[in-house]
Amino acid sequence: MAIVWMRRMGGVFGASFLWLVSLIYFTQGFRSFVWTAVSYQMKDILKLSPSVSQFILSAAFFPWSIKPVYGIISDCIPIYGCKRKPYLVIATVLSLFPWLVLGMTSSLRSSLNFLTALLTLQNLGSAMADVVIDAMIAEAVRSERAEFAGDLQSLSWLMMAVGGICGNLLGGYALSSLQVYSIFLLFSILPSIQLLSCILIKEVSSEIPGIEEQKPKNHGQWKLYSSSKNSLGNASKTGPLRRRNRGRNHGQNQIISQENVNGKESFYLRCYESLRSAIYSLFHAFKKPLILRPMAWFFLSHVTVPNLSTVMFYYQTEVLHLEPSFLGASRVIGWLSLMVGTYIYNRYLKRMKLRRILMLAHIGLGVINLVDIVLVSRLNAWFSIEDKYMVLGGSAVADAINQFKLMPFLILSGQLCPPGIEGTLFALFMSINNLGSTVSSFYGAALASALHISSNSFDNLPYGLFIQLFSAFVPLGFLFLIPKEATGLASEKSPAEHSPTSS
Repeated sequence: MAIVWMRRMGGVFGASFLWLVSLIYFTQGFRSFVWTAVSYQMKDILKLSPSVSQFILSAAFFPWSIKPVYGIISDCIPIYGCKRKPYLVIATVLSLFPWLVLGMTSSLRSSLNFLTALLTLQNLGSAMADVVIDAMIAEAVRSERAEFAGDLQSLSWLMMAVGGICGNLLGGYALSSLQVYSIFLLFSILPSIQLLSCILIKEVSSEIPGIEEQKPKNHGQWKLYSSSKNSLGNASKTGPLRRRNRGRNHGQNQIISQENVNGKESFYLRCYESLRSAIYSLFHAFKKPLILRPMAWFFLSHVTVPNLSTVMFYYQTEVLHLEPSFLGASRVIGWLSLMVGTYIYNRYLKRMKLRRILMLAHIGLGVINLVDIVLVSRLNAWFSIEDKYMVLGGSAVADAINQFKLMPFLILSGQLCPPGIEGTLFALFMSINNLGSTVSSFYGAALASALHISSNSFDNLPYGLFIQLFSAFVPLGFLFLIPKEATGLASEKSPAEHSPTSS
C-alpha cells in the first residue's frame, strides 16, 4: 500500500519534488542528532552552568519566532525573478555553513560568543528553509491537485517523525563513540545533499518589470549598428560619418540606459508596495479580537510557565549519570507517544470543546511536574522505582500531553485564518507559539540563575519545579480568551493542511 501511495504521489507532484520535501522534513526531524551534541559541548567542554546553557539555546532558537518575515520577503522580493529557489539555496547555505565551521575550527567551537552566533545563524537557515518548503507545498496543491493536500502533508509529518526517531537514536550512540566535532561534520552531509537537490527545482523566472520589454529592441539596435559599421568598411573610418554614427549610438545608449533605470525603479517600487500591502493585510487581520484573543492565550500559556528542560538535562546527566544513548532512546519514546497522542486526539477528543482539552492538557502538565519533583527529591527510591523508568515515563507522557495542546492550536489557527493570507497568517501564529516557548526558556534560565542552580548544586531545583508546577495552572484563568464553542469539528480546514514546524 505504501509503495502504491508513493507512486500515486510521484505521478501527481513528480519524484524530484517529493524527494526535496522528504529530505527537508527528514532533516528538520534529524536535527536532534546534532543538537544533542551541542548540549554536551556546552556542558562538558565549555563547562557552562544550566542557566547559561538554557539562555544560549533560547537565544539561538529565536529565528524560529520571526518566520513570517521570511515568508513576506520571499513572496514580495524575487531574486532574478524567482521567489523559491534562490531563497531555498540561501537558507541551505546558512544551515550548512555553521556546522562546517564548528566541525573544523576548534577555537570558534570553544568560544561562547562565536558558538552562539553560529547556532543562531544555523537556526535562521533552518527556519527560512521551513518557510520556503511550506510555500512550495502550498503552491503544489493548488487548483486541480488540492485533493492531494492531505497526502502531501502526511508525507511531511511522516518524514519529520522518522527523522526525529533516527536522530535521537543515533545521536545518543554517536556521542558514546565520536567526538563532538565529528558529529557536526557528519550532520553537515544532510544540508549538503539538500543544497545539491536544489538543482532539481524548476522555477520559471520573470524579468525585472520594465526591463523585459526593452530586450528585443536593445538587441536589434546593437545588431543594426554592428551591421552598418561592417558594411561601411574603410569609409566608416572617415571623420564626419564616424562622429555621426557615434553620436547616434550614444543617443540610443542614453535612451536604453534611462529605460533600464526606470525599469529598476519600477521593480523596487512594486516590491515596496507588495511588502507594505502584505504587512498591512497581516496585521489588519491579526488585530481582530476573534484572532488576537486566542493567540494571546497560547502565548500566555507559554510565558507564564518557566521551562526548566535544560536544567533537568544537567540533573539527569550529572546526578543520575544517565548515558546519552539512554536519553536518546527516551526521546524516541517521546516521538512515538506524540504519534499515539495524535491518534487518541483524532479518535476520541476532536469532538470535545477546545477549552476543556486545553484545561486537561495543563492539568496533565502539572502531573508531569509532580513526576519530576518525585525524581529530584528521590522519593521514587523509597518505592524501589528506578530513575530510568521515571525519566522514560515522564518523557513519554509529557510529549503526548503537549500534542493534546498543539492539536487545538493547529485547529483553531486553521479556523481563524481568513482567505487570501492563510499561509502568512498561519506562519505568524506558529511564530507566536515559538516566541512564547523562547520567552518561557528565558524565564526558566532566569529562575535557575536566581535559585543558584549549577552543575555542582541542585539543592534548590525542587523549588524551581514547584514554581513550574503552580505556574502550569495560571493559564487556566485565561481560558475565556478561547472561543467557547470551538471544537475540532468546527472548521472545514484540517490542521494537516498546514505544514508542521520545529522549534
